[in-house]
Amino acid sequence: MYRIGQLAKLADVTPDTIRFYEKQHMMDHEIRTEGGFRLYSSSDLQRLKFIRYGRQLGFSLESIRELLSIRVEPAKHTCHESKAIVEKRLNEVNKMMAELKVMQQSLLHLSEACCGDSHTSVACSILEALERGPVLNES
Repeated sequence: MYRIGQLAKLADVTPDTIRFYEKQHMMDHEIRTEGGFRLYSSSDLQRLKFIRYGRQLGFSLESIRELLSIRVEPAKHTCHESKAIVEKRLNEVNKMMAELKVMQQSLLHLSEACCGDSHTSVACSILEALERGPVLNES
């Protein structure tokens, strides 16, 4: 059994993070010492690592709740349910990557448009371009 600080250290989170997940009903602490300290089991550690990895992958709390539900009662669910949640997140990541690519190209264009000299910025091409806004492709 682990106290909250020990559990937090093993999962590389803070005790406040554990308390937050408890408030979100994603974790529970069923056992307390006589002094009132929360005690956690190795299955609690496994659950916390599951949640943490899901958060690292950018899953919403709701998606992680769904995945936890599937994990807790696998006989009542199909792999299709898990896959649908993962594919939704993958689509979100792909969209973000496309948006970042556009942002990268725009920043590159701004950088290349500037001479970078030490003269005053009265006629700075970067500032002028930002003021004009994005160039829209009219097809």
